Amino acid sequence: MNVRRRTGVLLCLLAVTIPAGAAAGCGSTRSGRASESSAEAERSEEEEQKKEESAELAKNREILSQIEAKKREEDAELTAHKTEAAAEAKAKKREQKAAAEAKKKAAEAKKTEAKKKELEAKANAKKRQEAAQAEAKRKQEASQRANTVKRKAQSHREQTSPITIRQ
Repeated sequence: MNVRRRTGVLLCLLAVTIPAGAAAGCGSTRSGRASESSAEAERSEEEEQKKEESAELAKNREILSQIEAKKREEDAELTAHKTEAAAEAKAKKREQKAAAEAKKKAAEAKKTEAKKKELEAKANAKKRQEAAQAEAKRKQEASQRANTVKRKAQSHREQTSPITIRQ
């Protein structure tokens, strides 16, 4: 805005200077030189003004590039935070899934172990029952043998005894 004010002031100065110079002495060397020096001064002021405007534009471009760089940096940081949060959520989900899977496997292992123990207990009970049946059969056979031996002995006694009682 400072440059615009200066431009306006210079234009006003020119508007006042040119008619005054023309009216003062048409064709005189002094006024010609004055108009030349005034034109030269005007050109140098315009050049200075252009330099100032260029410097201000350069400064504005630099500030704009800094602002854009800061915005890009903030955007990158935001993206990084989002990516990190997503990765953490994914890792947490994976850990929960792994924990659930481990828990499930432990429960299955426990069931398998329980079934294994149950089968072993049934097998042991069957063995005991078979052993008890075998023992009972052995005792029965021994008892039958003993009874057979007793009968044979009695029968033998009866046959060998000298007195026979007949009715």
